[in-house]
Amino acid sequence: MPRRADRYAVVMAGGTGTRFWPHSRRRLPKQLLRITGPRTLLQETVDRLRGIVPPGQILVVTHRDHVAEVRRQLPQLPAANVLVEPIGRNTAPCLAFAALTLAERAPNATFVSLPADHAIADPRRFRATLTEAFGWAARERAPVTIGIVPTGPETGYGYIRLGEPLGRHARRVRAFVEKPPLAQARRFVAAREYLWNSGMFVWRVDVVLALLEKHLPALMATLRQAMRHTGRRRAAAIARAYRRLMPVSIDYGIMEKAARVVVVRGDFGWSDVGSWAALADLERGLGGGSRAPVVAVDAARYVVFSPERLVALVGVDDVIVVDAPDALLICRRDRAQDVRRVVEELQRRHLDGYL
Repeated sequence: MPRRADRYAVVMAGGTGTRFWPHSRRRLPKQLLRITGPRTLLQETVDRLRGIVPPGQILVVTHRDHVAEVRRQLPQLPAANVLVEPIGRNTAPCLAFAALTLAERAPNATFVSLPADHAIADPRRFRATLTEAFGWAARERAPVTIGIVPTGPETGYGYIRLGEPLGRHARRVRAFVEKPPLAQARRFVAAREYLWNSGMFVWRVDVVLALLEKHLPALMATLRQAMRHTGRRRAAAIARAYRRLMPVSIDYGIMEKAARVVVVRGDFGWSDVGSWAALADLERGLGGGSRAPVVAVDAARYVVFSPERLVALVGVDDVIVVDAPDALLICRRDRAQDVRRVVEELQRRHLDGYL
């Protein structure tokens, strides 16, 4: 286990949350909203690190438009710990930017990288799993991922195929598998040799930099050149560098290519809160759920999010209704993932006031 002084966290808070439209907007995306409780998803993510990573050793990477709001929500973090991305380029550039920053500030660090917009029902068990992952990252000098015990044949997640055992909860990774069709997902769950890919990783700074240099050399050369500058010149150089970068994910860019990866099994009530339907499932809303005053007549399995107005449902099942001051969303529950297409259409029509 790395010393407390060497344990860091990188929270990736640059997403747009398009599947949570109309509440998730450019100005205030999903991770900055109170979706699962009285605190925002970002605040909950940072809260869960308490006792493992000191606040001064937590970095948050976010879009330049959200820096002020991130600092407002996380006053316990030093201002310099909010790293600014000028534009989104998926998760690998975000990781590389943070890892290069840590290499300057704490070259002996071992850090967890994790999304800002996930939900976890049992923070205590999460912290136990994360502590174990930190230990394996230090011992093995290899990337460690946290895999989630599947609760069903989910087609919206990638899967991790398990290899040889290393410990009670740790295994070698045999393969990363892309999001499967339903029949294949059912086989994975039945085999009990697969875990969901949570997108949470623990690694030493030198290990992740070596992986990035090996598998994404052009990205690293571009960012290293930009980070030779200091102060305001660095910010301008990073902005120019990001415009030249191609979007690439951590999974595709390095993890699927890495020769030696460890996975630690996690079972702590995890959800990526990937859609309004997923939020309802998280809140046990399968028999009909709402966060609003609702009158339902012969209606079932609905999801209603309407902070201001009463919603009445008559003779409709499996619907999602989301009310915002300037927009109303109605869709079938099984089409919740397609809400992002509404955002794409708004962009196509240049209806920026609704984005």
